Amino acid sequence: MLKLNAKELRDVDENVAEHAIHEIKRNPIFFILDNVYDTYNIGGLFRLADGLAIEKMYICGSSEIPPNPRIAKASVGTYKVVPWEYKETASDAIKELRMRSEEIEIIAVEQSDTSVPYTHIEYTSPVAIILGNETFGVAKETLDLCDYVAEIPMWGINKSLNVIISAGIVGYHIKSKIV
Repeated sequence: MLKLNAKELRDVDENVAEHAIHEIKRNPIFFILDNVYDTYNIGGLFRLADGLAIEKMYICGSSEIPPNPRIAKASVGTYKVVPWEYKETASDAIKELRMRSEEIEIIAVEQSDTSVPYTHIEYTSPVAIILGNETFGVAKETLDLCDYVAEIPMWGINKSLNVIISAGIVGYHIKSKIV
């Protein structure tokens, strides 16, 4: 399989990228970005999505979308090889995924009254990971549509981790459990 370094990814031809999208064996994992505002975070999530070979990323709400130059820069071109789609709301993305598969597990990475440690969930596939906005997290109406709310324990004064780090921790954990 084609493996490219950061410079090669930034400069990858659209035809090569289109071919790579279909060549990669995708894992039954989806990312749903619920109003993630920071374009560098969105770009970093594209890099992570490529690393995990997720099936698709949904960018929702007021989030910027490619080819925003900051997303392009932070993603080092991976936005060209990760399947993605814009949806007006995260609930629209969830509805689409539930129509595709009634078995899909919808999991928000968030702290709430109903959250459980991410390591205590019995993951099945396919699975969608909902990632929230940097200030307010995953919206309440989105949390209500989830099967689980997964929490990453925090032992210091800081309440949460960066969205890319959180997605990486939970995403790689899920990947190790479902495949």
